[in-house]
Amino acid sequence: MDRRTFLVAGGILAAAGAAGLVRALAGDGSETLGQTVPRSSAATTIQSAPTSSTTSSSTLAADTSTTSAAPAEPTVTTAQATPTTTTLQAALVVPIICKTAWGARPLAGALGAHSIERMTVHHTAVRLDRNADAPGQIRGHQAFHQQSGWADLAYHYMVDANGNIYEGRPFSAPGDTFTNYDPAGHFLVCCEGNFDQQDLPEAQVASLAAMLAWGSDAFGISPDTIAGHRDYASTTCPGTTLAGIMENGSLQAAVVALLESGGVELTEACGDEGAALVAAIEAGTA
Repeated sequence: MDRRTFLVAGGILAAAGAAGLVRALAGDGSETLGQTVPRSSAATTIQSAPTSSTTSSSTLAADTSTTSAAPAEPTVTTAQATPTTTTLQAALVVPIICKTAWGARPLAGALGAHSIERMTVHHTAVRLDRNADAPGQIRGHQAFHQQSGWADLAYHYMVDANGNIYEGRPFSAPGDTFTNYDPAGHFLVCCEGNFDQQDLPEAQVASLAAMLAWGSDAFGISPDTIAGHRDYASTTCPGTTLAGIMENGSLQAAVVALLESGGVELTEACGDEGAALVAAIEAGTA
């Protein structure tokens, strides 16, 4: 399978269906959110070799003399096969910044286990006014969560305004919450920012959709299970703007489009590569 990585405006932009997602969100004719993963095709036309037939000579007189008839024009039949086209679809390759690369603390306790059955979207409810601050804010969230008695950052993945994705607690462990719902069985993806107060960046939506498409495929769960934190608890999370693209179905539609366009594969940005990416984010260039 041919694989491609697309990094546009510092974030991963989703495949087919992304433009509709942005228009549904903004309602103002925004530019296309993402680009379609290229599809390669090979067409083969098979043409048969010509075949001919010849009329043999016949006897034209009653006596012993014979005359050979002139050969008939050969009959040629050409078979033109219908072109056969094979479409190969490429997966969108999404880099994930490892915990060690963004500066996560070690676990502060034991983690439980669960089986993922649905996908739930959160926001941090902390404004992100400069994306360069994202790694530091994520470090702060983890520290606060551990100081509150949790073993790790509450969420499985974090997405910043430029579409960079950060590894959180292992998805094999249930998340945590300060609200009145049980997050066991939920795949938690959290967007950095406060979407009761801020607009939702296109790159952030695209990476959120990519992460949910990966989760749908990895855990065998329907995009129909995508919901917001406030669908399960008394909270405004994930904010009015982010909740709106789930309530109108446009986020789910973008996830389905990604799955139908070849799906999503994750790759790790760890070690020097991950550290360089985090440094670029904090410098305002990624």
